[in-house]
Amino acid sequence: MHMIFSRQWYKIQCIHIATGNPTFFSTATYTFDMAAPSEMTTLDISGKFVMNKTLGDDTDEILRLQGVGWFTRKAIQMATIYLTIKHYKDDDGLEHIDIDQILTGGVGGTQEIRVLNWQERSHEDHVFGPVVGKSRRIKVEDVENDWLKQSWSADTQEHGLVNSWVQSDTPKSGKTWIAEQTWGFEEIGDARRYVRHVYFIGPAGERIQARLVYDYQGPLDS
Repeated sequence: MHMIFSRQWYKIQCIHIATGNPTFFSTATYTFDMAAPSEMTTLDISGKFVMNKTLGDDTDEILRLQGVGWFTRKAIQMATIYLTIKHYKDDDGLEHIDIDQILTGGVGGTQEIRVLNWQERSHEDHVFGPVVGKSRRIKVEDVENDWLKQSWSADTQEHGLVNSWVQSDTPKSGKTWIAEQTWGFEEIGDARRYVRHVYFIGPAGERIQARLVYDYQGPLDS
């Protein structure tokens, strides 16, 4: 199998050799568009995504400072990470984002349940341990951190970012760290992609900026 990569989409060209006749072959070409649909905005990010580790930043040092062990970090590094995102409003008009995160290689997945009302909620994560977090929708111009507010698409600037703030539950975990994120869309590699900006503060005040990039795989199953 010969693989050809372009900036916006991946084309996989398969060459099939006929049994008993090595000089005869046929080709089949399959194209998968990794760009998020133009109509998708931060008002509804429902869909299936896979993390693009080539376009995104390495997060190993962040994981280390969060107290994640070497073997688990290496397994995460090798794994393919899939997101299934359900974004909706309840009967009171309050936004919810439910995310099932699946990692290949036996690492085990996690679930993110977010309500965009900026109220703290406790959560027990099998990778990070006890954490406390809160989420909201925020205008780009109201974000104070320059890293978290830059490079967003015009529609993201129009509709606002999803802002996530999570910290270790230190009394329970014995760990100390803070991770703030903004979610939206950017033009990366000539394609429109779902992106998260991360600003991390470690136990000794270490500060790390990272960008997580996701390829769009398709809509939710009906």
